[in-house]
Amino acid sequence: MRLEGRIPDRVTTFAEVCATLESILAGRARSEIVREAAAAGSLGDGLLSLRKSMRTHVWRIGGSTIDLERAIQRYDRRTRQVGFHVLNDWDGVADRVNDDTIPVDVLHYLVDRRGSEPATPRVLAILLDYYFMHVLALLTLRVWDEGDADANLELVSGLLAHLQSADGSGQRFAADAETLLLIGTSHYELHERGYHVLLEKVRTLSDAHQLTIALGHASSMGSHLRFGFEATYGRDTINMRDDNVADYPWLCFALARLMREYIRLREEGSDSSRRPAVVEALLNGLMADARAFLGQAPGSLSGCETERAGFRDSFLAVRHDLLPEFEPHRPSDAAYSPLCFFFNFSHNVLKGVVIDALLHDRPYPLTFNDLLTGIPRDAPAAALKAEVATMLMGYARDNPHRIRGRLRPVIVYDIQSGREAFSVAMRKMRE
Repeated sequence: MRLEGRIPDRVTTFAEVCATLESILAGRARSEIVREAAAAGSLGDGLLSLRKSMRTHVWRIGGSTIDLERAIQRYDRRTRQVGFHVLNDWDGVADRVNDDTIPVDVLHYLVDRRGSEPATPRVLAILLDYYFMHVLALLTLRVWDEGDADANLELVSGLLAHLQSADGSGQRFAADAETLLLIGTSHYELHERGYHVLLEKVRTLSDAHQLTIALGHASSMGSHLRFGFEATYGRDTINMRDDNVADYPWLCFALARLMREYIRLREEGSDSSRRPAVVEALLNGLMADARAFLGQAPGSLSGCETERAGFRDSFLAVRHDLLPEFEPHRPSDAAYSPLCFFFNFSHNVLKGVVIDALLHDRPYPLTFNDLLTGIPRDAPAAALKAEVATMLMGYARDNPHRIRGRLRPVIVYDIQSGREAFSVAMRKMRE
């Protein structure tokens, strides 16, 4: 096939990069890539045929060549200069950033596990989509480079919709571009300066985009810090605060923005379906360390005391209404609860889901966002979320990390721990 429209020899602007990606993600282009890869022979042969383009970012589709190499290298270089490695993971054993990108690392894992099997188009399609998800995550870090950042973020949202459309593998990754920003920056970074720079940029976005970012970050940060409290810091809150000077300001921003939305909905008397999701995200974020935001401010929040104080005052003003709204989210055996879901990094959660999909030829209809909420509570949705969370914990137990001298899973779904954390947080919020 030949792609319709003119493909620039060298894409330079953000809009051109997005238009070029749209030419791949919308329509039959990915199907053609998968068809050619599957014709290579075994699954391993097909995967290795994809690897060249995944490394060079140059795609040959029928009679067309789409070259994204310069653009992606430029964006990756700029992002690394700030302090983020969106495309590459950190090797904790070698203490360095991996040479290959995360999708290529997963490709190598799959070659080792299933390389001799016959080529399966659906597996190739899932991996191809995982590659493009990382490209889109990289783009979310560059929306401020030129033009209007809000408009640029909307362009990435449109590309994400194409990626997860019926033209793709069926594997879902994120509900919105704002979550791709979260996933792309949820790696271990040796230098954390980029988080402060990025937060100031996020504050320039529209109210709607900030709210979407707050919903994802409050929930994911709550799960991340609860994992740290139990595993990394041995239930030492002071140590956790001191070691997370980048995370606490982000959580403070998210909680403050969510509180403003809660108050707006409350004053309107709205019974909008959005209100329970805002309440749940507030609860999830506060469960990590409620006293840091409602009591004496720790040093990790010294740079955002005005925002923290505003959140605290608002919380205390509505506490008599808000605490009863937290109660329906108390973890139980009857339904999935994100309050029982703890993990080290968000991108590892999504990576685990993708690997399971690749190993079993089964794309998951759940996004990462779906695992951060217990809403809706209908039985089929809750059962699938619990199944996925439990599956991820199984992988994590089979491949534990050494933390404080002990081998531990880095993804946990534990209802009893969730209940205990909920009870402790409610007691602190009533003080």
